[in-house]
Amino acid sequence: MSTQTIAVHFPDGSVREVPAGTTPLDIANSISPRLAAASVVARLTPVAAAPLAGKKDQVLEQPSEAAMYSAEDASTPRLVDLATPLTADTRLELVTEKDPEALKVVRHSAAHVLATAVLELFPETKLGHGPATDAGFFYDFYRDKPFTPEDLALIETKMAEVIARDDKFVREYEPREQALAEFERDGDFMKTHFVSKFTEPGSQVSFYRNGKFVDFCRGPHVPSTSRVKAVKITALAGAYWLGDEKNPQLQRIHGTAFFSQKDLDAHFARLEEAAKRDHRLLGKQLDLFSIQDLAGPGLVFWHPKGAMVRKVMEDWMREECLRRGYLLVNTPHVMKRELWKVSGHDGYYSGNMYTPMELDDAEYRLKPMNCPGHILIYKNSPKSYRDLPQRYAELGNVYRYERSGTMHGLLRVRGFTQDDAHIFCTPGQIEDEVVACIDFAEAVLTTFGFKEFKVELSTWDPNDRAHYAGSDENWNLAVSSLQSALERKGIAYKTIPAEAAFYGPKIDVKLVDVLGRLWQLSTVQFDFTLPERFELEYVGEDGERHQPVMVHRALFGSVERFFGVLIEHYAGAFPLWLAPVQVGLVPISERHHAYAKKVEVELKAAGLRVEIDDRNEKMNGKIRDFANQKTPYILVFGDKEEAAGSVSVRTRGKGDQGSVPLADFIAKAKTLVHGQSTEL
Repeated sequence: MSTQTIAVHFPDGSVREVPAGTTPLDIANSISPRLAAASVVARLTPVAAAPLAGKKDQVLEQPSEAAMYSAEDASTPRLVDLATPLTADTRLELVTEKDPEALKVVRHSAAHVLATAVLELFPETKLGHGPATDAGFFYDFYRDKPFTPEDLALIETKMAEVIARDDKFVREYEPREQALAEFERDGDFMKTHFVSKFTEPGSQVSFYRNGKFVDFCRGPHVPSTSRVKAVKITALAGAYWLGDEKNPQLQRIHGTAFFSQKDLDAHFARLEEAAKRDHRLLGKQLDLFSIQDLAGPGLVFWHPKGAMVRKVMEDWMREECLRRGYLLVNTPHVMKRELWKVSGHDGYYSGNMYTPMELDDAEYRLKPMNCPGHILIYKNSPKSYRDLPQRYAELGNVYRYERSGTMHGLLRVRGFTQDDAHIFCTPGQIEDEVVACIDFAEAVLTTFGFKEFKVELSTWDPNDRAHYAGSDENWNLAVSSLQSALERKGIAYKTIPAEAAFYGPKIDVKLVDVLGRLWQLSTVQFDFTLPERFELEYVGEDGERHQPVMVHRALFGSVERFFGVLIEHYAGAFPLWLAPVQVGLVPISERHHAYAKKVEVELKAAGLRVEIDDRNEKMNGKIRDFANQKTPYILVFGDKEEAAGSVSVRTRGKGDQGSVPLADFIAKAKTLVHGQSTEL
């Protein structure tokens, strides 16, 4: 009897015939034992969907909670265990530690190691779920007695024992009804919920076993527990079951894992540096902003120095908008509820809006977005194809309800300023407009000192009609238009299914800061829904009425969030052109105050922001205070400098640079400001 063979396609284009049932580990060993030892999991793509073309990266994010348990989609690239038998023609990639997806697999396996340790120490504990996260992993546990710091130390020690046992991660299957009966018998209410919600009646349910520990899970996992080489418990927190405060409170143990102790140590060094850069601490230290209990959480007060940085940011944005053909507009903070019903926000987005206000003539709602206001401006007068595109830009204040536990300094607030713009154009203009928005986003990031960014394309779920408005035809047109724009720019991107806004797909640009952290800020969204809801029109070349399409775009994202990221990126040491005080003046004694005033006048005439410290304090104390405020330049002068018309320059990060003529210093500073340089 002949053995059935399958074709395995490799990334280099080669193809190998192997017996059906061959595993990725078998193939890795046949290539090189070293490759087999370095491989973590395998990525399989059906031959019909392979190869992945161009710069588009179709690899999906680590599975969501639903994806962790639901049936696998055989039509998309997927990660599998190295021990998975191959039963059909496939494209195979061996995923090593160099692949970003590999670290998430290790962290998912670390979560199972954590759960194993907890059950061995505290067998009465009930398990929730334990996914990988961008920062590590967590696992939810239900236990009457709270875990203590001593318990966490014991758990970490036990995890080391589990890792040392080198137990294999083995995937097993069990009939759904049998799994439900066993979980119900043992009182595992959370696992019962997951099996009930994420599997179909009559199906086989996926489990993973390592040693005696068994967990309901789709995987994939590393080959054995010993591949979880560097792991650390980081925190203990509370979490309500299913996020509902009426449900039992769970204990969530957080941890992180890396491929080596060196990587783990580097991670904690980055965390230590991030703590020093925390914008909330620096905001107070540098007197930039505050959030005050008496006014309410999530509402920002901009202090004079923070407001100055904000002014520079907003001035740059407005000037750049005008240069790129935008028209500046302003819209009210509160509008009739009927408007939000027409737009769909009152239905689709109501949970993020503040409750309606009953006024004399109608109900009103605070605006969570600027788009309906811009639509009304467009709709206020007839438009011809000759008028399009119409680009409206607004630095508009919006208000969204955020739960108390989700707010975080400037990064997540209830009231913020969105650098919003809406472009009304013909279908034929849409791709050019999206490309122009991406160009604008790149200009924002590079101007403010960010050198790297990543791009995601969020699409819809055609099976979830309750959360998306519009026809299949419109969605397909919208997605293809955004794809074409990205490919025209030659930008690599990742597709994120089911993350689109209700009115259309979107491109998210995530910047990478100096510590390598990703920040979601700029977004460009296609919208065919709101023009239809508001019955927008323009008269085409044929004399007939047509419906325009819309592009939503915000490039700072919000002024507050962008400012918070800037604080952390620069550790409060803003480049000269952004610094609230660019030059600090330190007269050595009282008799030099007149010269200080003269220097101040000349610096301000050159457009520089200046502050004099003319207190009756020692010179070194004044210099130290300016340095603590991260002032870019400190100019010191006494008799010698006054006689020569010079200043002694101290540059942030470089120290004493010696005396230079005042005119030379002004010329250099003006050049740096006008060039928006990040260097001093």
